[in-house]
Amino acid sequence: MIKYAVKYLKNTFHPLIKDGQGDIKEDIDGKLILARTEKGEEVMKAFLVNQEIAALFEKMEKTPEAFEFLRVMTQEDMMIYEELKKEEVTSFFKCKELVQKHKLVMNLVQCRITFDRRKISFYYTAPERVDFRELLKDLTQVFKRMRIDLRHIGVRDESSIMDGTGICGKPFCCSSYLRKFESINVKLAKDQGMPITPSKISGTCGRLLCCLTYEYDNYIEAAKGMPPVGSTVMTPVGLGKVCFIQFLNNSVAVKFEDGKIKEFTKEDLEMVDADVNVDIEVNRINNTYNDTDEKVDARQLKQLEDDRNSSTGNV
Repeated sequence: MIKYAVKYLKNTFHPLIKDGQGDIKEDIDGKLILARTEKGEEVMKAFLVNQEIAALFEKMEKTPEAFEFLRVMTQEDMMIYEELKKEEVTSFFKCKELVQKHKLVMNLVQCRITFDRRKISFYYTAPERVDFRELLKDLTQVFKRMRIDLRHIGVRDESSIMDGTGICGKPFCCSSYLRKFESINVKLAKDQGMPITPSKISGTCGRLLCCLTYEYDNYIEAAKGMPPVGSTVMTPVGLGKVCFIQFLNNSVAVKFEDGKIKEFTKEDLEMVDADVNVDIEVNRINNTYNDTDEKVDARQLKQLEDDRNSSTGNV
């Protein structure tokens, strides 16, 4: 049974094995270790796995591959590792210079070098396919005896590997547990009564928040039986028009001819086929809780919805 594991890219759980077996005798919980991955030798932090979790993991049909545990990092290894991190920074900027030299439309995101120095990986984002053959020739002259990997990733992938904290105050979903990016559009935000301004509904990646999909089904369920915005309803105090729906507290805001707005439960309302002299500025009301004067145009919203190359799965 799995005893130790590591969290790799995007916090993916990978079991640790030794010599093709799962039996690691020494205590490596919380220690930096060397493990062999498909890229080469890499530094990771090991942790002890709860045996109930291990049992469930082993029953899964599709699981991440196990990494081979090599050894616990020694003092000498740590010194090499520190130098390696500095080398990654200088390599990043060297590659960036070459990108500018060849005038390539690509944004370099990160550089990673394996502990055994056999492979150097450059992650980049780009709106379209990039012809980096000339760039690769220059890189092979600079980074000799290392296999060079230029890897195109999406803007959502960029956020997932860079890590960070979202507007909710918690770690990015994409870098903690989210494995698959769903297609997201502005309609999800509109249906949930959110202010349609880029800063409110977009993440660090510049695309719509992934969490817009999390509770959408609940909002659709809550909307059943609710009168639509703009419809005329009879309330206990007279006729009015629905101007806003508060899904979370199951109430409906109704505007009357005198300009006043009151909230009612849907049970207190009855839809009627009548017309009342009430003007509803739906867009303004839907942005009641927006404390900025941020201007929004169709192009901005279209860019937020653009899923082309937003996630490539090449991380």
